[in-house]
Amino acid sequence: MRREDGRSAPGDDVEAVLDELYALPPSDFVARREERAARARTRRRAQDARRIHAARRPTLAGWAANLLRRSRPDEARRFLELGRALREAYATLDPGGLKELSAQRRRIVSEMSRQAAALAREAGHPLSDAVLRDVETTLRAVLADPEAAAVWEAGRVEGVLTPPSEFGAEAVAAAPARREPPAPARTPRGDTAAARRKDTAARRKDAAAERRRAELRERAARAREERRAAEARLGERRAAREEAAAALAEAGEREREAGERVAALEEQLDRARTERERARSGLGEARERDRTAAQDLAGAEREAAAAARRADKAEQAEHAEQAKRGGA
Repeated sequence: MRREDGRSAPGDDVEAVLDELYALPPSDFVARREERAARARTRRRAQDARRIHAARRPTLAGWAANLLRRSRPDEARRFLELGRALREAYATLDPGGLKELSAQRRRIVSEMSRQAAALAREAGHPLSDAVLRDVETTLRAVLADPEAAAVWEAGRVEGVLTPPSEFGAEAVAAAPARREPPAPARTPRGDTAAARRKDTAARRKDAAAERRRAELRERAARAREERRAAEARLGERRAAREEAAAALAEAGEREREAGERVAALEEQLDRARTERERARSGLGEARERDRTAAQDLAGAEREAAAAARRADKAEQAEHAEQAKRGGA
């Protein structure tokens, strides 16, 4: 339904519906999503219905991260600013800034995780240690990855967000130290050729070592990317499994309710059949009484007719006798 100004009526806006869904506990997500998608379809908003139906049910860790974002807006804003600062420091390879920000990162991630656990517990959904670790991983991803930060800032985390690489002490250690080129060694003139050969061999060795380091860095980058993809697929499978489990529970509940209704209807049918048998028996008895009564009535009618004829004859005979006496 659209208002005169062309905007969606309250409760119909897709973004508002998605915000509502991702604020719900995972156990309530699927039923409300289907309700909202059906509502959009009945109002002939097929594209909105498809987008709503495509929303993935968040894991418990995703829901807790969304709950933290919505319930602690000031802390969330500062956390996002810290992430931008960390990414900028890492991009500029500032070891001093990285070391300071990494210590701040560890402290704030720990504090934010505790807040998420407390909020989830207050909402009636306490977090296990494994789920809390997933929340911490998601928060580290928010600091390291701008895409993860955007998802969390929108409050629509579905599963575990994984950072592309570890920030903090590991990043500081990975930052290359500035090295001054070695001063040329002073050698006697007679040893110039030998020194050049030694220098060439050293350069070749350094080049080989650099190629080896480059290969190792590339291999590590590929491994991190593969791990990130695998963890993303794992998160999707977990979310799909939880969604399927919720759908199964919902279907089981519907089947149980339908079974109860069927049992009640079968009981009513049994009672109705018993009453029908009693009615049939009463109908047979009533028919028999009606037949007997009809026969008795016919016999009584015949007897009454015969008695009437006899009475008429007696009266006629009496009148005839009286007439004879009068003539004499």
